[in-house]
Amino acid sequence: DSLARIGGDEFVVVLADLVKVEDCEPILERLLLAASKPIAVGDIVLNVSASIGVTLYPQDNVDADLLMRHTDQAMYVAKESGKNCYHLFDTVQDDAIKVKRKSLEAIRSALDNQQFVLYYQPKVNMRIGTVVGVEALIRWQHPERGLLNPIEFLPVIENHAMMIELGEWVIDTALSQISQWQKMGLKYPLSTSVNIATVQLQQSDFTESLIRQLAAHPDVEPRYLELEVLETSALDDVQHISTIMNDCMELGVNFALDDFGTGYSSLTYLRRLPASLIKIDQSFVRDMLNDADDLAIVEGVIALAKSFKRDVIAEGVETIEHGTALLQLGCELAQGYGIARPMPASDIPAWVNDWKPDVSWE
Repeated sequence: DSLARIGGDEFVVVLADLVKVEDCEPILERLLLAASKPIAVGDIVLNVSASIGVTLYPQDNVDADLLMRHTDQAMYVAKESGKNCYHLFDTVQDDAIKVKRKSLEAIRSALDNQQFVLYYQPKVNMRIGTVVGVEALIRWQHPERGLLNPIEFLPVIENHAMMIELGEWVIDTALSQISQWQKMGLKYPLSTSVNIATVQLQQSDFTESLIRQLAAHPDVEPRYLELEVLETSALDDVQHISTIMNDCMELGVNFALDDFGTGYSSLTYLRRLPASLIKIDQSFVRDMLNDADDLAIVEGVIALAKSFKRDVIAEGVETIEHGTALLQLGCELAQGYGIARPMPASDIPAWVNDWKPDVSWE
């Protein structure tokens, strides 16, 4: 094996002919022990320790310079872990970091180059046959991969500042679209809902930001904008979220509690969160026709909504039978593939004018 000082207090050890990863560990322990032996200089005793970063070739299949860099990174992890220890470079973790960095750069580029678009999914009253609004759903018009659903990119920026920027873009774009539909004189005035990420809603200036965006679209009445808050995110800080919701409602904006039933729903939370609409999570609606537990949850949420004098809408209505069952339970509002898939804004006017409820719903 080879040992070399490469400068300052840095040394490199090259261990050859290791059969398995564990073979290096006793040598690393001996190096730590040797480095920690006290050294007497005159009457003074010096105690030092070493932090060791380790990488293994060919598992870490890069050139010599990168191997050195990887051991350096691992050494800093050893230092942060309390020193006087060793740390093995994690090639899997490093690959994941590189992939995430590349994804963040791609999303940044997509924002800068206007590659994001909003699709809209209609929401209807099944009993009286009216379109009550639409939900704005973000898509990425990727130049190479085509139209991407949010699951492909939103998790990457979940707690990143870019999520706030993207969320503001969604609100602004939705307000612009409401304005365009108003000028077209649609059959029904469309309330448009947008999903608000937890990291965006918890910003101290969220209400001020919303005021600015509404002011930039003076022809749009705030009541036509609805903000959907995930029940699970609202539970993190009910008091703070409740205050923000009340401030925004004073502006005229409405709120919906999204994915209801997935966040250990509590009567206390429902009482304190002033959302006018409760959305039953699609995972319960989708299987309610053949799963007694899901049916019971759907029934329970509808009963809760009525008790608290809130409107209730079912997501994930995929068939006529779903709609019929929901109407029998007293839920008239619905959205889902059985009614309409998300569509470009340009398709909404014709769809709204042509839509009729199934005869079995009347």
